[in-house]
Amino acid sequence: MSSKSKTTSLDRRRFLTAAGATLAAPYLFIPRALAAQQVIVRTPGGAYDDIRREVIYDPFEKQTGIKVVPVAATTAKLLAMFKSGNVELDVIDTGDDPLVQLHKLGALLDIPYNEFKFTDPADLKPEFKRDYLVGNFIYASVLGYSMKAFAASSEPKSWQDFWDLEKFPGDRMLADIASGAANLEFALIADGVPMDKLYPLDIDRGFASMSRVRPAIKKFWDTGALSTQMLADGEVDLGSVWHTRIANIIQEGAPLAIQWNQHMMLVQAYSIFKDARNRDAAVKFVDFCVSPDVQAEFCKRWNAGPVNRKAFDKLPKEMLARVPGSPELADKGFVLDAEWWADNRQAVSQKWSTWILGG
Repeated sequence: MSSKSKTTSLDRRRFLTAAGATLAAPYLFIPRALAAQQVIVRTPGGAYDDIRREVIYDPFEKQTGIKVVPVAATTAKLLAMFKSGNVELDVIDTGDDPLVQLHKLGALLDIPYNEFKFTDPADLKPEFKRDYLVGNFIYASVLGYSMKAFAASSEPKSWQDFWDLEKFPGDRMLADIASGAANLEFALIADGVPMDKLYPLDIDRGFASMSRVRPAIKKFWDTGALSTQMLADGEVDLGSVWHTRIANIIQEGAPLAIQWNQHMMLVQAYSIFKDARNRDAAVKFVDFCVSPDVQAEFCKRWNAGPVNRKAFDKLPKEMLARVPGSPELADKGFVLDAEWWADNRQAVSQKWSTWILGG
């Protein structure tokens, strides 16, 4: 085997390890659309697709004649298709970390922004626009807390407060590495690192800071559902949580609140497979999805932040104070560096494996 082949093989194995998934069957069962044209889109499925069917998929088909076929697929299956040379998906709608990994393997098309008709690429927030991906929506990891545990004006206002076990007592939670990434950024902020100086992360310093708060951590959560359930049930009083999750249960009446100071912005994004069978339809779909009206309508339903700056003008004013990326919250957060995590996740995972056992 050539040196190049060995490197490619190793990179693919690392991708699977980073994704935390075992390689499943290399092919997906994808229903063939009845329309003359179609675009096959990888999505998370569930309630997400229910909303998108109403505000994106059906309007797109009505306007273009192109049928949208959503398919749920793991990152392992995405890699399996690329590895087998049988790419059955056109568009990938997922977090940016798997897209960084696929890009490094040469699987993704450079997005032809010059072909966009629905969207002016200049309106897209530059931090969520790259050659091989464009943001779908912005979400955030925030400090969530119980309003029963902390009265108004006495709530934690920073990650330094979260780390202060005497002034702010109570059971806590943070993200497990199995959630995608440990909360090293918050640990470093608590240790005095400014938000704009976080990357490259000082891994050892981050874990040393995590050790100081660990006695109060009741559990490291590995899913968004678990984190919100722990807060809702009163199992913990405060912790890191994805804002879309906690926002939903707050709307349902849960006595919880979000501290937006020092939040971390993440992005759900689109990429197009380089060997997409429906390449032109894929470009039209992505273009349509990031247009101002579509962005605004979806983000209103999903409690998320748009990547198209003009979409903020179309959101209700009261919503601007509770979606990441908005002008009101712009100076209160930072953007997770997915490329740093893609390059360093293995090193962090190895350190985590020892640290979590008390080593």
